[in-house]
Parts: sequence; C-alpha cells; structure tokens
Amino acid sequence: MARTRSPLLYVFLAVPVAYLLAFIGFPIVFNVTMSFQEVTIGNLAMFFRPFVGLDNYREVIADPTFRKVLINSLIFVFANVVGQISIGLCVALFFAENFAGAHYLRGLLLSAWMLPGLVVGALWKWMYATDYGVANYVLAKLRIVNGPVHWLSDPAMGLTAVNIAHIWYIMPFSMILIAAGLTTIPQEQYEAAALDGAGAVRRFRHVTLPALSPTLLAVACLVTIYSMRAFDMIVSLTHGGPLDSTNVLPLLSYQFSFEQFQFGVGAAIGTFAFILVIVVALVYVRTLNKEVSL
Repeated sequence: MARTRSPLLYVFLAVPVAYLLAFIGFPIVFNVTMSFQEVTIGNLAMFFRPFVGLDNYREVIADPTFRKVLINSLIFVFANVVGQISIGLCVALFFAENFAGAHYLRGLLLSAWMLPGLVVGALWKWMYATDYGVANYVLAKLRIVNGPVHWLSDPAMGLTAVNIAHIWYIMPFSMILIAAGLTTIPQEQYEAAALDGAGAVRRFRHVTLPALSPTLLAVACLVTIYSMRAFDMIVSLTHGGPLDSTNVLPLLSYQFSFEQFQFGVGAAIGTFAFILVIVVALVYVRTLNKEVSL
C-alpha cells in the first residue's frame, strides 16, 4: 500500500528553500548581474541597466590595486590555514588530556571566537598601539625589540599584524573541530602502537595524523572560506591600510562600491571572491562525502 505524503511536508521543505532563494540565491544573482552592467547611484535600484559585458572585469584585472589585494588575500588565507590548523591541533591535543579545569579553559577560549569581529579589531588595535600597546610593552620587557614596532602604520608589518589577530580570533573554531575529530580515534590503536614500542611522537605520526587527515582537510576548507570572507575585523583594525598592505578582496569590493560608487567594478571583485569560495566549498563537500562513504 502506497503511503501518502502529508501536505505539511511540502510546507516544511518550502520554507528553507524560500529562505535560501531570498537571502542567498537572489543576492548572488543580483551581484553577478551587476558585474556585467554599468551601475550608478541613479540606476542602482533598477534591475535592468546598461549592459557592458566584460568591461568591469577587464578594469578589475588591469587595476594594479586588485593584483596587490589578490596577493594579499592569498597570503592571508595561506597564513590562516597553516596557523589555525597547527595551533588548533596543538591546543586540541592539550585539551585531550584529562586535567582539572579543562572544560572551563576550553569554554574561556571559545568565548573569544564568539566576539563580534569589530570588537576583536578594536581590541587588537589597542594592543598594537605604538606608544601604549601591550604588544610593544611585552616585546620591550623581553628585550626582543629595541624600539617600538609600528604594527599598523608600517606596510611591511601590517599584514603580519592582521594575520596574528585573525588567527587568534578564529583558531578556537578550528580547535573544537579538531578536538571532535580526536574523539573518533579508537583508543585501541594507541594501545596497540604502545605495545609495539611506539613513543608519543611515533604514535602521533602513525596513528593521530592519518586518522585526522580527513578532519584536517575539512578544517582547512572551512578556514579558507572564513578567511576569504574576512571583512569586519580588518575594517576595524586597519581599513585595508596602510597603502593597501592589509586590503583583501571583500574589503576592496566594498571600497569600490560604497566609497568610489563604482558598483559594477565592486560586483566584479565580489564575483572573483565568490568563485574562489565556491571552489573551496566544493572541495569541502567532496571531503564530507568521502567521510560519509567510509
């Protein structure tokens, strides 16, 4: 006997689909459409505008600022992937040990990730202050530097300062995902390796890392997506300066659109960033499918 589906089922399916179309699908289509049009303040509210083809993309590619910002974005993503996975793995291994107060310390660490990006940027801007910042004070007390470091006003130091702040900000998210992956490794594997005479380093290399490799790849994809959409913390910290040394693609798209009112060029830059995120998201989905199949 065939089972009849309740009409309520279609209602429950229609609500999330409508949400995705309205708040994700439409903005993406609207942005991509804008990237092929000449958009001004006068016709911004209209959907049909003068079609310019690939002119906005040609202007973006020919702009030396875009090439510099693209390199900044790639460096920013690479530094965050390496930093967050390596530090997150070390912290996850630390909290995997049973000791008093581990749960409270883990919760305290996660509280930093829950802060708004604007608040984190303001906090690190104070810490990086040349004359009264905590960073220069600690470095001077440890005799690591002879004079104050211009963290946010020196183009050579700006991107490093932003990377440090963003790694600190998002690392708890990576840590909790890696910690969840550690709980799936059977303890019998560690016991068998210990019986074979493997020390802590060999157990880490031959048991922990192979078992964690799918999790680490998934974390790398998520960190890449997070880093590619970094905006609010960088705006609060440096606003892309000095001399675009800390500028990234989302911020450059905002600057072209809402500061220079070149909405078509800003949309083209946003489309470039969107394509990069989609490629990484597909890798992430494929990684999840492999884990499910296993």
